[in-house]
Amino acid sequence: MPAVTESIAAAAEVTGCLTKMAIAPGQGGEPARYTLRAGASRLDLNERLGKPLSLAWGGAIACAHCGRATRKSFAQGYCYPCFKTLAQCDTCIMKPETCHFFAGTCREPEWAERHCFQPHVVYLANASGLKVGITRATQVPTRWLDQGAVQALPIFAVDTRQQSGFVETLFKEAVSDRTNWRAMLKGEAAELDLPAERDRLLARLEGGIARLQERFGADAIRPLDEAPVRLSYPVLEYPTKVVSHNLDKTPEVGGTLLGLKGQYLILDTGVVNLRKYTGYEVRVVA
Repeated sequence: MPAVTESIAAAAEVTGCLTKMAIAPGQGGEPARYTLRAGASRLDLNERLGKPLSLAWGGAIACAHCGRATRKSFAQGYCYPCFKTLAQCDTCIMKPETCHFFAGTCREPEWAERHCFQPHVVYLANASGLKVGITRATQVPTRWLDQGAVQALPIFAVDTRQQSGFVETLFKEAVSDRTNWRAMLKGEAAELDLPAERDRLLARLEGGIARLQERFGADAIRPLDEAPVRLSYPVLEYPTKVVSHNLDKTPEVGGTLLGLKGQYLILDTGVVNLRKYTGYEVRVVA
């Protein structure tokens, strides 16, 4: 009887529109802590490792910005009108070096001042191998956790998002800016000497960095000398073959929760990228 009582107490059911999982870095080398968010409901996922978990989507999607019903989600969570009018959905978000604020054509200048004209960090990370990336300074280490990185190293502090884009573009001549998500989900990436990689890349790209500093000012693009950050994730077992569940094709999925990495649920039946389904109204049973 006590075992039944514990099982009932441990069971949980939440319903609401998904947003990306909240991830907090683990303390003292412990794995990151994951919280599923569905509307106003919250579910501690670390406590559900090794237990059954299911998601059921009834077909409803709400725009993550305005809340209106939409038949299709654009740019991971937006209705079409918001996708076409919000600055956060413009192409310059993915390619910051193409910022057109000073041309007077920014969709939302006030939003840009709050988000784009803020300190950013250019970093190296290791999720499935060496990559370069950028993020707002306030998003460290959240950005790395969202990508499933096991190592990260800030290499430049810059004044604006556009400037971070120019630095990243320069580094992309020598290193990828993408994560191989399938490789990331198959296990821990081989450890890299990120300070050595930074020094190698800086030596190779020295001229380009100098030209950017001459253009924007040395104070606007500042090299950093920080220690690498290590990140770990709550995973009981990695898949040997990555099979991705698609709620649009299979509205009900489930299995035993084996792990959490990046924005993915790792089930024994396949993986689910929860961020992809932002705005989808789901019922989660764990």
